[in-house]
Parts: sequence; structure tokens; C-alpha cells
Amino acid sequence: MFRGISSINLDGKGRLAIPTRYREELQDCCECQMVVTVAVNERCVGENGCLWLYPMPEWEKLEQTISKLPTLNKMAGKLRRFVIGNASECEMDSQGRLLLPEKLRTFAHMDKKVVLIGQLNKFELWSEDAWGAKESEWLNGDDNEGLEELGSLSF
Repeated sequence: MFRGISSINLDGKGRLAIPTRYREELQDCCECQMVVTVAVNERCVGENGCLWLYPMPEWEKLEQTISKLPTLNKMAGKLRRFVIGNASECEMDSQGRLLLPEKLRTFAHMDKKVVLIGQLNKFELWSEDAWGAKESEWLNGDDNEGLEELGSLSF
């Protein structure tokens, strides 16, 4: 399970170094084979400044789930086009680096500074500016959508 937050710099080629604390687990769970794609929000629209990074076994589970969605459902089609259509396989090299495709870096406005956030079975990768804006929005907002569904959770 992946948890925590790390600030990372992209190098001139668009590579990021996966934090050391995740490398062994990624080697064990997916032999450093990963998939990066655009993140989508609850409306199946690309989440501004964010990418999803999946270990290959978790990605394959997601693909199976998406493949079972109704073909003619508008939102399912949108999800397939955004998430599957923009997916790119990437492999962590011997120095723990991943090359992010230029198209995805451009989509997410990732230039130099990024934030990697563990999300249990995957990572979110945010441009530093987008993460700061989103974090402020969450901290200052009054968006309670879905709160009732979480009411039974105990922390």
C-alpha cells in the first residue's frame, strides 16, 4: 500500500525519481512495470494538473473493470477515452526513475516540480502549483458532496 506525500523534481528529460521508500515494493509487486494516465474527476473530465500512476497489476484490474462497463454508456465511453486512451506504460530504471510522456506532462502542466501522493493501490502525481491550489480549495471549501456516505467510517 502506498501512502504519504513527496515533492520531486522532474529532470530535463521529463523523468522523476520514485522515492526510495517505494522502490522495493514496486520491484516486488510489478517488477517496476507501471502505467501512467490522466486522472479524471467525478464527471469523467481530466483533473487539472494530475496524473495517475499505477503498478501494472493494479492497472490490469482497472482495465478489467472498465472493460465491463456498457459500451453505449456516455460516461463509460468518456472514461475509456480519457483513462485508457491516454495510458502509457513506463518502467522504473535501475536508478528508480520513470520517464513521463511529454503529452501527459503537457496535459498536467508539469514542468519542474511535482508532488507524488500515495493513494493505497496507486499514486497521484500533481504539478506543484495544481496541488497547492487543490489543497487550498479543499481546506477552504464547503464541498460536502458524498459526506453522508462516509458517515459510518470511524477514524
